[in-house]
This record gives sequence, C-alpha cells and structure tokens, in this order.
Amino acid sequence: MNQRVGIVVPTLGKRPDYLEQCLRSIRSAGDAYILLVAPAAFQTSALESASLIDAVVVDAGGGPASAINQGIQALPESVEYVNWLGDDDLLTAGSLKTSTQVLDAEPKVVMTFGACDYVDGNGKKVWENRSGQWAVPLMKFGPDLVPQPGALFRRSAFETIGGLYAELGWAFDFDLFIRLSKIGKLQYLNQTLAKFRWHPESLS
Repeated sequence: MNQRVGIVVPTLGKRPDYLEQCLRSIRSAGDAYILLVAPAAFQTSALESASLIDAVVVDAGGGPASAINQGIQALPESVEYVNWLGDDDLLTAGSLKTSTQVLDAEPKVVMTFGACDYVDGNGKKVWENRSGQWAVPLMKFGPDLVPQPGALFRRSAFETIGGLYAELGWAFDFDLFIRLSKIGKLQYLNQTLAKFRWHPESLS
C-alpha cells in the first residue's frame, strides 16, 4: 500500500529508548511512511525488524534542517502530506488520521496543527500548549505558539516555498510556518496531536 503521509525522524542515535517510543507513537497515529535520517554508523536493523521504520537515509551532516529537507526529498512519490518529529517526541493515537481527513476535505488548508502536551523525561505532563487559531496571525508580531510536533503540511506547499532554510538555526520551523501561511491556511484542530519532551538533553 502506498502511504500518503510521510514522517521524517532525524536522529543522532544517542537516545534509543526515546527513539523507539517516538517511532511506535507514529505507527499508532495513522498509516504513515516513516523515514529515519541518521549517521552512517547508527545500526537500524532492530528497528527495521520491528517494522518501526520504512527507510533510512544517511545524514549528510548539514544540521537538523538539512537532514529534514534531505528526508522529505527522499520520501516516495505517493506521499502527499509530511512533517518531521524529534526522536524524543511523540504523536498521539490517531492524530495523523485526523489531520489527513481535514487536509483532504479543505484544499485551501496547507497545514494543520493542534494542541501539544509538554512532558518530562518520564512522560509526565508538565504543561499544555493549546494556543488555538489565533496563534497564526500572532506569528507576524510576536512569538511562535504554533506547535511543530503534530503538525501536518502538504508536500507540494513545502516544495513550492523551497523547504526549510538551514541557515536560520533553530528558527527554521517558525520561518516555515510564516512562509506557508502566505500561500494557504494554517488550520488549528482542537485536540492534542503530539507530546513534546522536555529533558536535560532536549535540543530546543
């Protein structure tokens, strides 16, 4: 079966327990093609045997944004909707199915996003981002309150705007959302779609 959703997971392979939880959460979120971008030395045979990943791309070493671009470019042609997920973050059960239904029904929507729980290293909830639709216009004037984990955007829109800009450091997702909002609607879904993990080794 050709999956219509593709999720890229960039990893350095240093958090295997979190990575496995991440991949299992994607499987529970809906029918998705999971592509891992990892260093050449990282052993993926166990993940492949457990059917937790569909493909692996060797990280070219250009940083997180470049790894994500690399992964999205390598997804099968059948994939219409894409996002990436940090190797320590989680999607909620059924979240990809929900987002796909909205994107299918609303051609003017280029991206969906929802509420996101912030959890600690043990998975305990410490905060919730339920920003709502107003987070989209706020981006033009203030902080980015649109949660990246759990979002889903059209691959065609991502390609139209030129993908992620690697030179922006950790602001590449904020910049992506602003550019996507200029060519279509970013639609908030009133349900928790993902969990962002806060722990001592978090990258952002």
